[in-house]
Amino acid sequence: MNLCIEAAGTIVALALQSFTLSWDHSVEKIEWSESWSVTDAGLVLEEASVEGTGAGMEFPEGAVLRDGAWHYRPNLPPLPELVLSDAGRGADWTLCGPDGRCRQLSQLVPASGSIIRLSPCTRGESEP
Repeated sequence: MNLCIEAAGTIVALALQSFTLSWDHSVEKIEWSESWSVTDAGLVLEEASVEGTGAGMEFPEGAVLRDGAWHYRPNLPPLPELVLSDAGRGADWTLCGPDGRCRQLSQLVPASGSIIRLSPCTRGESEP
């Protein structure tokens, strides 16, 4: 299954069955990271981690401190898509595949000021 990334009319498909999405919190400047699986049912959030606490960054009960970050498993059903917005702040996200290859989403699609949608590909899109 491929992961499709869409923004401003551009669609890019990556041959990924899992990925990690990370970014720095806009206020606290602390890294947040989420590990996802791409399935026929949708995107499944496998684990999340945050390097500290702060504005809107409290981790849930049961989180475990490991390698300098608090790790936990959110209880969410599969999502048909993940919608990201930088609200005009020029935020960027780092997407890493299971092979450790990482790219900024802004290198793949027009990101600044755009809504970015991540979803399992439903058509025959292929990796650029």
